[in-house]
Amino acid sequence: MHSRYLLILIVLIFAGCAKRGRPTGGPEDKDAPIMVTTKPPYKSLNFKSDEIRIYFDEYIKLKEVNTQLIVSPPLKYPPIITPLGTASKYIKIEILDTLKQNTTYTFNFGQSVIDNTEGNILNNFKYIFSTGDVIDTLNVSGTIRDAFNEEADKNVLIMLYEKNELFNDSIIYKEKPNYVANTLDTIAWEISNIKAGNYLMVALKDASNDYIFNPKEDKIGFETKEIQIPTDEKYEITVFEEILPFNLIRPSVVSKGHIIFGYEGIADNLKIDVLSPPDDFKSISIFEKDKDSLNYRYKGSAKDSLNFIATNLEFKDTLSVRLSLKLTDSLTLKTNTKGTLALRDTFKLTSNIPIDSLDINKISFVERDTIKVPFKTKLSLSRKEIAISFEKKYNSQYQIEILPKAIKDFYENVNDTLKFRFSIKEPSDYGNIFLKFENVKSYPIIVQLIDNNAAIIESVYATEPQEFSFRNLTVAKYKVRIIYDTNENGQYDTGNFLLKVQPEKVVYYPEEIDVRSNWDITETFILK
Repeated sequence: MHSRYLLILIVLIFAGCAKRGRPTGGPEDKDAPIMVTTKPPYKSLNFKSDEIRIYFDEYIKLKEVNTQLIVSPPLKYPPIITPLGTASKYIKIEILDTLKQNTTYTFNFGQSVIDNTEGNILNNFKYIFSTGDVIDTLNVSGTIRDAFNEEADKNVLIMLYEKNELFNDSIIYKEKPNYVANTLDTIAWEISNIKAGNYLMVALKDASNDYIFNPKEDKIGFETKEIQIPTDEKYEITVFEEILPFNLIRPSVVSKGHIIFGYEGIADNLKIDVLSPPDDFKSISIFEKDKDSLNYRYKGSAKDSLNFIATNLEFKDTLSVRLSLKLTDSLTLKTNTKGTLALRDTFKLTSNIPIDSLDINKISFVERDTIKVPFKTKLSLSRKEIAISFEKKYNSQYQIEILPKAIKDFYENVNDTLKFRFSIKEPSDYGNIFLKFENVKSYPIIVQLIDNNAAIIESVYATEPQEFSFRNLTVAKYKVRIIYDTNENGQYDTGNFLLKVQPEKVVYYPEEIDVRSNWDITETFILK
């Protein structure tokens, strides 16, 4: 009997041991690291050290600290942060700069401090100290928006410049700000630990990461009025790209007979003329669409180089271009119509070289292989696009055949035989959008229907309230953009910092409009 009880007791003991030894894993760690101490202490006064150590309650890693860390005021030389790429229970900061006197400094690590095991983020962790007798505690906050695009850029700096005896508007081109913050991957921002005073507020999408405004590569935004700290106001800053003053860039020779003149700024009146041309010399100048460049094409007995005079309003300059002996471009013709021509579209042929002449007698246009189709052709101002218009018939198939030598370009290249086939769908295959707007603050406005690639499908200029109709739209999702044409010049105009001009207001319909076959969509947009 005693042996039986002893056996049961042994089994129970082993079962208990097995249970105690089984790993359960425990609850998932969702807590961010906690700062436990710092040397020198957090919020030290009369700070004089050139090294800081920050200790945490667990092992941490630094992620993207070079882009996440924002020091306010900015330092001339970035601090050295260690350790990088390895887990540690502390952060070491080596300061290489001479710090300003009587100034509160903030080291904002953004989202770069994470725990080593679970990756929990210590959001907006800051180390603060003062080189004077007090810690400044005032702050200002707000959001940003892009002037023209629906979404704002990431990592935009918000900067404050103190309006003291040394201040002038050109300071943003030369000096770093007194205080700075970063939106990181949001549109919200906050600058903390500011002293009371009057400031200029600037937003900067800083391509060079140097806190200096370079109009050639940076976007900018600014508050027109002076900022008085302390303030309870929330600021929304509109960030835009300035138009540069006109400047002609060194020409680039593409091939024999083809030179590209690049430029900055507005070139509406740019003219390029050759000096002392040969008798048989001919040229044509065409602005490159959506690019800041002018294509200059020439033919004739040009020698090794050509001398040009360039003018644009008050701008005037002479320049010499050494010519290329490469072969001239060959003629290429293509169309974007692939199988189906949409009801709202026009059949177009695009050329890589300006077209000199078009013989319509060598163009055959038929429906269902036999029925001749009356048509008209139109050459664009750039002479690089031929539009062929005709009366469309629903649910029909068409063929365009262009015989050899129908098209001759500027260099007298001609086409080979070209054939294009396409069809026209029924109206029921398309959808329509009808829009009304309420609370429009002023007219005129420009209403643009755009696709998901921001390409403009249709643009309507309105000087008074009306219904906006966009018909025969292919099945897709669309967006609507409204531009307040404040100066009534028929186009969007950006801002200028030195002139204290804000960009024209742009508003987007808050939702995509999903167009389906045989649907009419009617929407009313109440503008804020």
